[in-house]
Amino acid sequence: MQTRARILDAAEQFFAARGFEGASIRDIAKAAGVQGGLVAHHGGSKEELFHLIVARRAGELSRLRIEALETARACAPLNLGTILDCFVRPYVELAQGGDPRWVAYGRLVAHVSADPRWRDLAAECFDPTAQRFIAEIAALFPGAPPGTVAAGQVYAVSAMLAHVHSAWRIGALSPGSDAVGLDRLIAFCTAGVYAILTSDT
Repeated sequence: MQTRARILDAAEQFFAARGFEGASIRDIAKAAGVQGGLVAHHGGSKEELFHLIVARRAGELSRLRIEALETARACAPLNLGTILDCFVRPYVELAQGGDPRWVAYGRLVAHVSADPRWRDLAAECFDPTAQRFIAEIAALFPGAPPGTVAAGQVYAVSAMLAHVHSAWRIGALSPGSDAVGLDRLIAFCTAGVYAILTSDT
């Protein structure tokens, strides 16, 4: 089990940093301190290994998001800001909690989301939770086209990933500026999603 964990952690870092094409089984094996054959033994083909790496954290993140949503619902009627908070906050807090594996996972999400060839993988790992949140938002804006609600969800995810992975750009563009906090990120997402859901065009 320790060997398998080392292989999966190494694969996660290489896939996150280099993408699917750039990561090699040889480099993953070297980083994990094992022979290449053991990578195949524990992870299968390169495609299967990538699938395994993306899937292994999806369940935990989904659980945290759904738990946050149900806790919020038990306290007060849901609104748009609360729904987006329940989706965004769990990942950002994990990624900013000091565990580099969750930072790497965000990059994996970005890789999968940007490449249609991983459509089935996204459908398995991401879509059930995303659709749950989309349905909650749609219930608040029954007149909004379904595609617009889905677009708002995708845009919010993009802002969430930028918050974690592109914060250095804020410092580069505005030296000495403080980092934008999580609450401001959620306010940004809420305002943007609300704007497109209530636009007539």
